[in-house]
Amino acid sequence: MTRVLFAVSGSDHWTLADGTKHPCGYWPEELAVPHEVFTAAGFDITVATPGGVRPVADEAGFTPEMNGGATEPGERFRAYLDSIADTLASPADLNTVRAEDYDLVFVPGGHGPMEDLAVSDRFGALLSDFTAASKPVAAVCHGPAALLPARTADGSWLFTGRKVTGFSNAEEAQVGFADKAAWLLENRLVDAGGAFEQSGTPWTEHITKDGNLYTGQNPASSRPLAETLVAQLTTAPAKT
Repeated sequence: MTRVLFAVSGSDHWTLADGTKHPCGYWPEELAVPHEVFTAAGFDITVATPGGVRPVADEAGFTPEMNGGATEPGERFRAYLDSIADTLASPADLNTVRAEDYDLVFVPGGHGPMEDLAVSDRFGALLSDFTAASKPVAAVCHGPAALLPARTADGSWLFTGRKVTGFSNAEEAQVGFADKAAWLLENRLVDAGGAFEQSGTPWTEHITKDGNLYTGQNPASSRPLAETLVAQLTTAPAKT
């Protein structure tokens, strides 16, 4: 059975440039939809957060304003998350898990990862272990912030020169945070040495694959990214 490590932010806020703590967490669609896709594929999923704290959903992700003006998507995401509430209430400690116990690591977005996973040397080392074993490392939207602390032995960024995507500057501007953020994800990934790609139109799906690195640009990319990973992993010999 394919074993998935769902690496979720444990932060309930994002510190802005002026020191304000903006309430956030993980983005509901980016956890609910991939979790549902992986479950349907028969994958064994472990949800983990730094310190094993209960993750918090960004309530904005349930609103019609962030779901094309419709109430149905947010209601659907909330219902699915409610259905796995027991799992979310008792996550594993991301600081103690081992890459050898999993076949894939997946990081959902939301601004939360910008606060904790982006500066976690322990998580960076875990990504290095996944990469050394040629196991998929995947992240969507703001989730690619969690790639930033991954380093090689000489201190360079582990994913230098790789194709990567994530929540773009244009999208951050449209949600009103581009001029408030301490740093922007697109800028940081480019500065680190990533070959940043994005869709021609903000909010439309876009995914990249480069070696073992899989990334999705925005919430709309959650399902196609998860489905790409399922297709990739189900072509491999079955795990026991």
